[in-house]
Amino acid sequence: MFSEHVLYVLNCQFFQNKAKSGKIWLKSPYLCPNARKEGIFVPMKEIVEYTDYRKYILDYYEERKRSSVFSWQKFAQDAGFSSAVFLKYVCEGKKNLSVGSAGSVASAMGLAGYEQTYFVLMVSYAHAKSDKAKRAAFEERCALAKAHKMRVLGSDEFDYFKSWKNPVLRELAPHMPGAKPLEMARACSPSITAAEVTETLNFLVRMKLLKKDRDGNYHQTDRAITMGDMDVVPVAARELQRQMGEFAIKAIDLPLSERTMSGFVLGLTERSYERIRKEMADFYRRVVAIATEDDETERVYRMNMQLFPLSKRIETKKVFKVKKR
Repeated sequence: MFSEHVLYVLNCQFFQNKAKSGKIWLKSPYLCPNARKEGIFVPMKEIVEYTDYRKYILDYYEERKRSSVFSWQKFAQDAGFSSAVFLKYVCEGKKNLSVGSAGSVASAMGLAGYEQTYFVLMVSYAHAKSDKAKRAAFEERCALAKAHKMRVLGSDEFDYFKSWKNPVLRELAPHMPGAKPLEMARACSPSITAAEVTETLNFLVRMKLLKKDRDGNYHQTDRAITMGDMDVVPVAARELQRQMGEFAIKAIDLPLSERTMSGFVLGLTERSYERIRKEMADFYRRVVAIATEDDETERVYRMNMQLFPLSKRIETKKVFKVKKR
């Protein structure tokens, strides 16, 4: 018998002049999931509303199937595949469509010009191994859509998590009524320029995360925000976490009266790891509840909670004692 054991480190950091650990809830105009099952006609969305190439292929197939005699075999033939069920398996996640084959599939679906390029970029994004490569593929899709006066679903949400300035100014601006951008810039740590503040505030208003009243003051539209399940957002969120991690290192030099940091190394099983993750999630919710009790803010903080492995998975043999007769 073996039990899995991994060494983890638990860090909890709380320091000033950074944003509360915020998430953003992403709302997307999406098709009713049961619409086609119930026989309701639902036209296909614009391709820029898709982030998953498999979903686009499946929607195309179902649309063709609904309106004409069409099969996976015919679809595969049109795209140049010898296997009659290859594209079916792609939609089911059993097979992957290569970047090299993406163009022929796009042509088989009648895509041309920027729409074909957009589809190929969706496939490239799915194959990207690193966050850097995924960001590059997504940003290329956004630029392509913008050039054709269209907006990629998730592009604003992606941009929100790219920079620490967005969550910080979302917390800071509502509590500095009458302040000019330069004053807000000086209140940030590290300090930024007035132009960066103006650009960030305009973005937050456009995102409807802040609203501006007649007097020029800012107000939060929601006290807390959470992150949805759109696949591009975690890519940007990890970049934000890296930025906040760098700030946490610098915050070690702050006086103890202005920051709280603690951490310890633990030997955990998979079961205990999952229990601690749940405890951390519950703790996070309690922290957010405390933070949202007060209407006023005196300083903006960032709280990091981290639990990560410091060893590879190890196996330990259980020793059974044999009773002597």
